[in-house]
Amino acid sequence: MSVGLLMITHQPFGADLLRVATEILGGLPQGVEAMEVVNDVPCEVLTAEALKRLERLDAGDGVLILTDIYGSTPANIAVALLTTRDRLRVIAGLNLPMLLRALTYASLALDAVAEKALQGGRDGVLLCSQRDDRA
Repeated sequence: MSVGLLMITHQPFGADLLRVATEILGGLPQGVEAMEVVNDVPCEVLTAEALKRLERLDAGDGVLILTDIYGSTPANIAVALLTTRDRLRVIAGLNLPMLLRALTYASLALDAVAEKALQGGRDGVLLCSQRDDRA
């Protein structure tokens, strides 16, 4: 994996998604971590932990951060990290299709990985009905 992947989510969402992704993909590449936020931990402590993880995950090609709910503590921490380095992208609204796309295309350039993740997240949200209206 060339682009690192950090998920900053509410607990236990990130670890659960990684577990499911591991089962689907038959393993998990290196350079992926889930940081789960507990709301009673001060933001300064969480931000410092996220910075340590960024250092560990960035092998030179950048890091994509996936977070669950825009405007929440995990997303606020992720957005605050944008000022710390150039090769960093943040996407809010994490879902399983988004994560699978990010993992599958992690060997691409950072912006391409971010676009694939966004596309996977959008394409993975469908209104399902009994009849197929696509015909």
